[in-house]
Amino acid sequence: MAEETSVQAFDETLVKEIPPKAADLSKWYTAACWKAELFDYTPVRGSIALRPYGYALWENLQRQMDDRFKATGHMNAYFPLFIPESLLMREAAHVEGFAPEVAWVTHGGNEKLTERLAVRPTSEVIIGVMYARWVQSYRDLPILINCWNNVVRWEKATRPFLRTMEFLWQEGHTAHASHEESMEEVARMLEVYREVAEDVCGMPVVVGEKSISERFAGALHTYSIEALMPDGKALQAGTSHDLGQNFAKAYDIQFVDRDQRIKHAWTTSWGVSWRMLGGMIMTHGDDRGLRLPPILAPYQAVIIPIPKKGAEGRIAAAARDVRDRLANAGIRVRFDDRDEHKPGWKFSDWEMRGVPLRVEIGARDVEEGHVTVVRRDREKGARDAKISLPVSGLESGVRDLLDAVQRGLYEQAREFLDSHLFDASTREEFFDLLRRQAGMVRIAWCDDPDCEAEVKAQTSATTRNQVPLETRATCVVCGRPAKTLACFARSY
Repeated sequence: MAEETSVQAFDETLVKEIPPKAADLSKWYTAACWKAELFDYTPVRGSIALRPYGYALWENLQRQMDDRFKATGHMNAYFPLFIPESLLMREAAHVEGFAPEVAWVTHGGNEKLTERLAVRPTSEVIIGVMYARWVQSYRDLPILINCWNNVVRWEKATRPFLRTMEFLWQEGHTAHASHEESMEEVARMLEVYREVAEDVCGMPVVVGEKSISERFAGALHTYSIEALMPDGKALQAGTSHDLGQNFAKAYDIQFVDRDQRIKHAWTTSWGVSWRMLGGMIMTHGDDRGLRLPPILAPYQAVIIPIPKKGAEGRIAAAARDVRDRLANAGIRVRFDDRDEHKPGWKFSDWEMRGVPLRVEIGARDVEEGHVTVVRRDREKGARDAKISLPVSGLESGVRDLLDAVQRGLYEQAREFLDSHLFDASTREEFFDLLRRQAGMVRIAWCDDPDCEAEVKAQTSATTRNQVPLETRATCVVCGRPAKTLACFARSY
């Protein structure tokens, strides 16, 4: 997909309608996000403005994660955006990994700086320096901190949410007295990410460890959750890193242990960005636009009155009563009382924005004490898409439907992933599946970077993650002894 560099460039090809998803996922994705007013392009290359509807999605995702972080003992903090070059250079592997993406500040006002400042690509460096001040004894450990912030990476090709120069994310950073404890933290946070991806976003993932080539710069081990998009490409949705003592040694995070010996701490980092929203949108959307999981949707239900001459007042009063009932029950609801648009236009508008439930109220509904509820997760015209619910007890009926929509979206996505996760036993089958971009392809693998480089050169695919191999086997690619069961795919 060509990079959109400015407001003017995008206006020349202004989206009139959402194209079919299957024909071109990239065009569908951009059009669906833009038409739903999740974002807009800015004059800053590779950077977007997050509009209120899009920011509400991020806030809901943020709230779901933040609650889980705090339930596992973490607290939020904030660290500076700028990192002195001399500090960044103290961790050689980290610098080498991020060097091509770092943005630098060279001037302050009209004065040239004596030392360049890196614009935060991630915060291990500045946090490591501060932890070195805060940790003196084993009694100071563990430190369990999360940050909600923005970072900058000088990307060449960008796409809203999936890859932008500046993006929103969370990054957790912890320090521990032992490697065993830090590894428990790595696994715990990876499970939090899996839970949020699957139970909140309705997006099934494959969990495992990254290969040496795909590992986070400076880490001993990197673990990830990987989703599969409708075009057969994988999307890394979250990572959790075992940093060992590498950063602690580089930034002197030392403590006096119970045995009175001075030791280096064991540290971790883990992060999820708004990329998870992009994956959720691609996973669930259809030709009518977005389909949002109810847990994340800014509005879980929209009420649309169906006017009838002479009954407008009664219908509006009934709609307001329904709105109040649902709002008081903790359901995020919107009453669309715009009189400049007809009901059919509103139906399409809210379908495009992905609202899980549409509540229709007409004159007959008022007379009979019912409302008509339409599920967004169902095909248009499907027999089970439209349900009549009594106003009495409406709250529980709507909650049940929201739960059903949440489950339905996940089940559809799970079926897609399961049907596009292939096991290949021969080299020919493996390469054929990857070249056709059929999905994730799982093989017995030697875990050798040279072997992975060969696969990438021939197919553009890389390992997404891997798990230990429980039986003896040979690598499907090179024939040497296999060490892991690895998933390969092209990726975003």
